[in-house]
Amino acid sequence: MHATVYHGEPEGTGFEVFDRRFSETLIGHARVERLWTGARWAEGPAWFAAGRYLVFSDIPNNRMMRFDECDGHVSVFRHPSNNSNGNTTDRAGRLVTCEHLARRVTRTEHDGSITIIADHFDGKRFNSPNDAVVKSDGSIWFTDPSYGILADYEGKRSESEIGRCNVYRVDPSGSVAIVADDFDKPNGLAFSPDESILYIADTGVSHKQDGPKHIRAFTVNADGKTLGKSRVFADCTAGLFDGFRVDESGRVWSSAGDGVHCFLPDGTLIGKIHIPELVANVCFGGPRRNRLFICGCTSLYSVFLAVNG
Repeated sequence: MHATVYHGEPEGTGFEVFDRRFSETLIGHARVERLWTGARWAEGPAWFAAGRYLVFSDIPNNRMMRFDECDGHVSVFRHPSNNSNGNTTDRAGRLVTCEHLARRVTRTEHDGSITIIADHFDGKRFNSPNDAVVKSDGSIWFTDPSYGILADYEGKRSESEIGRCNVYRVDPSGSVAIVADDFDKPNGLAFSPDESILYIADTGVSHKQDGPKHIRAFTVNADGKTLGKSRVFADCTAGLFDGFRVDESGRVWSSAGDGVHCFLPDGTLIGKIHIPELVANVCFGGPRRNRLFICGCTSLYSVFLAVNG
């Protein structure tokens, strides 16, 4: 595959173009920026438009960080954070968080209080909720791999009570249901713009030789609550897919071992944003949602794009 590479700042960053359609997503003079460094494993960025700030997790350091777009300052948002991982916002602009240590999904209310959304299924505790997404009907969909209970680094070493790694849906009424149960390590997830497809990453190869390292695309059934058939959307060619987001045109922007990979809705890899460390997750932000925030292993990066999240 022929590629054109454009180098950027800081060292080790740049853009690799496999298809001219990726060039159309880029701004000619825009370059990757390193906004902050000092994490052990940065994850789960979530954008808050009203305050123009980004919240993200530093899992091993048991804290959540806050980047203020107005002045570029980064500070501690919450510590301890129950080894929080994935974050997102709900339809009311509230923070939804997956907590490894507490093995639960929570919502931070506007007054700062914390509400437990889900912490068990059929009387058994979850493994370690990893990433979450909120659908337009207010339901919360989240993945539950075992990364937070495998060791004491990102949570607490524990036995799995459920015995498998599932994907769940929390109804606005509070009821919890399994929507997918055939994953090794379900990880990042996101809906297509019209919510007809749910993309879910499987990073099973992290603990299983020849395990999956791909994103699957599920058809969302007409009831909007269950999933139909799935297909492998894309295999990762560099490390693992972890978290990802979808832009308004349906392109998937996914983390990978060498940066961010951009896919068309049909699964065609059209380009990469190179980052000089492992990337865990991304999200769109900024007043016009045209700034891609990138959580590398130790650092927070961003780049302005010609597309909107």
